[in-house]
Amino acid sequence: MAWLILAGAIIAEVLATTALKLSDGFTHKGWALTVVAGYAAAFILLAQALKLHLEVGTAYAVWAGAGTAAIAAIGVLFLGESLTPAKLAGIALIIGGVLVLNLAGGTH
Repeated sequence: MAWLILAGAIIAEVLATTALKLSDGFTHKGWALTVVAGYAAAFILLAQALKLHLEVGTAYAVWAGAGTAAIAAIGVLFLGESLTPAKLAGIALIIGGVLVLNLAGGTH
């Protein structure tokens, strides 16, 4: 159950970060409200996942890593951002780091 809640936190964070880009510096009020609500939901869900005994280092690494990779993909696919070999390598390193944390016994 904790992993499902963490997945919800990741989705909320990705939606909030995408809305942050679309808010154009908080000049579009609807997107700005989405940012605030999304980040609030993300932190509440992350806190609940931690309450269910996920290790904080592992949970945060998965949350931040998955969110970063998802935002990079959204930027490339929908926002016209570039995809370079260096960006791909960085995303691969993030995913690799999350995998190492999980394989090192950070899950219950």
